[in-house]
Amino acid sequence: MTRIAITVLALVALVLTVGAAYQYIETRIDFGKHPAPGKLIDVGGYRLHLLCIGQGAPTVIFESGIADDSLTWSAVQPSVAKTTRACSYDRAGYGWSDPGPEPRDARTSAQELHRLLKNAGVSGPFILVGHSLGGLYVREYAGLYRTDIVAMVLVDASAVHLYKRIDPAVARANERFLRRQGYFEDTMRFGWPRLSGWCDHWPAPERELRRTTECRLRPWLTHLQEMNEFDVSSDEVSQTGLLGDIPLIVLTEGTPTASDQPNTFGALQKELVHLSTRGSQRFVPGGHMIQVEHPQAVTNAVVQVIDQARRSPPARAGRE
Repeated sequence: MTRIAITVLALVALVLTVGAAYQYIETRIDFGKHPAPGKLIDVGGYRLHLLCIGQGAPTVIFESGIADDSLTWSAVQPSVAKTTRACSYDRAGYGWSDPGPEPRDARTSAQELHRLLKNAGVSGPFILVGHSLGGLYVREYAGLYRTDIVAMVLVDASAVHLYKRIDPAVARANERFLRRQGYFEDTMRFGWPRLSGWCDHWPAPERELRRTTECRLRPWLTHLQEMNEFDVSSDEVSQTGLLGDIPLIVLTEGTPTASDQPNTFGALQKELVHLSTRGSQRFVPGGHMIQVEHPQAVTNAVVQVIDQARRSPPARAGRE
């Protein structure tokens, strides 16, 4: 029995070693085929990936949601770039960016973005576009660097302390989702999601790019780090105050009637409208990934606030 147990353990160790080697090699091959489309900018001993296209002012900055990267804006950014300069980037630990120091909270990410733009020579004024958790991060950025910001678009953005205020059933569903992320943390390093075909679930046009940026361990670790700091990020954003009179459009998935139900994600979206005296809300049928499912809705909102900011700049608009 001892000999059998040793043999089984040796086989398991061999399988795990081969799987880890396979994952490492395939990841290197993916990044060799698909290098960063933008520039890798040093922000203090590690690099963040920044992609800017188009010309004009103000500059639009896209901030992705949790576990997502700059590819999520691939159907929006080129359209916006026809009107002005448009920049997407990967937060530390996502996409083509290096991992960054912890904690992965809103303030850390906002300060990193500020250094990224400064070091890349991208100057304001800025229009911030934030999806999901990225909505908290752009609000934190606006709180830290208020005079740089002339407009904002929140795309199905998270509210502060969302999971403490929403229906408990939704919070429990999120906890189950996070446990699933633990599965990827445990298996990604050994190549199982890649072997099982999970990494190829995206549509053909973007499959290889998504496999390059997502089918590896680092984004999943970063996801868990950001989620663990959600309450800290909420506390930070709660201290930033209101946005004054900047143009603000809140895009919310679903229908207006869904927002009438208390303790729902949609109901909390209504609060975001009142962050600015020039806030408004639009509902987009479908799911949470509005920028993927209905990119034109996001483009229209961004182009509208660009026009508003150009015609009637906020009272505190300026540059730092």
